[in-house]
Amino acid sequence: MTPRKEEFEEKEKEDTTTDLDHEKSRDVVVPGEVLAKGKDILPGEGTRREGEEIVSSRFGLLDKTDRLVKVIPLSGAYIPRAGNTVIGQIVDVNFNGWNIDVLSTYDAFLPVMECFGYINKKDLTEVYDFNDILVVKIRAVKPRSIELTMKEKGLKKLEGGMLIKINSARVPRIIGKAGSMVKTIKDETNCNIIVGQNGLVWIKGEHVEDEIIAKKAIELIAEKPFEGGLTEKIKEFLEKHKKK
Repeated sequence: MTPRKEEFEEKEKEDTTTDLDHEKSRDVVVPGEVLAKGKDILPGEGTRREGEEIVSSRFGLLDKTDRLVKVIPLSGAYIPRAGNTVIGQIVDVNFNGWNIDVLSTYDAFLPVMECFGYINKKDLTEVYDFNDILVVKIRAVKPRSIELTMKEKGLKKLEGGMLIKINSARVPRIIGKAGSMVKTIKDETNCNIIVGQNGLVWIKGEHVEDEIIAKKAIELIAEKPFEGGLTEKIKEFLEKHKKK
């Protein structure tokens, strides 16, 4: 049975905001709810068109502009998409590439041809071995398979630091508008932070104490992503812990 909208809104007691610079409340919508009317408005992610109407296809927060309507999920499993940058762990090595767990319903594959430089195909573990953690990009998503590449800037093997897992639906909030939120955490903790769109976050600082502060800040955002004034609260949290 589908819960009524009132029950869902009661469950979600947090203020719902998504824009870091101009935080404002947004409406919680439910599947089948009419979000907009008119052929001049485009249906975005989490919506579908039914005649003149655009309706929601999932629970989430309404994000509406003059030309586009979409629904931001409140939670949910990671859905791989071409162009996503993700973090994954190697779970198998075969003669022509590496199988990588990217927290999807099935493993992704990184072929040798999608890596830079010369690679000795007789022993691929010389390049990447079992359990290595990589930053990769999804090149294509096909039925029951995900194709990866490392032929872009910033894609690499990760060494040291710590790896944490958050709900992938919270990733946009962690990153912030134009990267503002994650930049704040980087600047205040002096940590290198990579946020995978599959919900894995890598943190590496000069001191483990800095990594722990960055981890706590990220977890605070993930716990209450739509709380009003969250940007300022995170800044205050970081400033407080820097003084200790």
